[in-house]
Amino acid sequence: MPSSSGKRSEVAREAARILYFRLAPEYYDAKRRAARNLRAHVLPTNREVALELDKLASLLEGERRVEKLKELREDALEVMVMLEQFSPVLVGSVWRGTARIGSDIDIRVFADEPQDVIKELNSKEVDVNMELSGKDRLKRYVHLHFKTRRGNSVEVVVRPLEEKYLKETCDIFGDEVKGLTIPELKKVLREDPVRRFVPE
Repeated sequence: MPSSSGKRSEVAREAARILYFRLAPEYYDAKRRAARNLRAHVLPTNREVALELDKLASLLEGERRVEKLKELREDALEVMVMLEQFSPVLVGSVWRGTARIGSDIDIRVFADEPQDVIKELNSKEVDVNMELSGKDRLKRYVHLHFKTRRGNSVEVVVRPLEEKYLKETCDIFGDEVKGLTIPELKKVLREDPVRRFVPE
């Protein structure tokens, strides 16, 4: 009979498989579904699942994954330059270097009027879909979805200006979500385009 840590690793691998094949939208759902599938009563941490997901993506995608990360970071820079006046920051898996084929480019911008960001994108002939997120009426963010010229998916989250210097802890790795600004992303692309930003 496997130990609880062995069982937890098993659940982490199954949750990673579920996430990779997009059978669940979030870590929370994937972990519970994996535990149900394996009849387990232990749950791995988000970090444990993320590390298994990273291994699985490398195994299945090989060198294509590395090329895709470079492409996603180049596309991210192009979008960020378009939105330079809104202090864009690249976050998510494209910042971390853990992106896989099909990953979105996640960018945060800061503006008190989300319509200003939409107007700027429209002026660059970008066709934008908008949605709101957040249960709390006062903490709702506007999410803008569109495709890059190469067809990669982008999600821009518009946050109020007062949150520009807010520190936030990552719910997967437990470190601070620093992301990359335009100058930082340019430097990464110049010096080490597949550099990873994952804590040891």
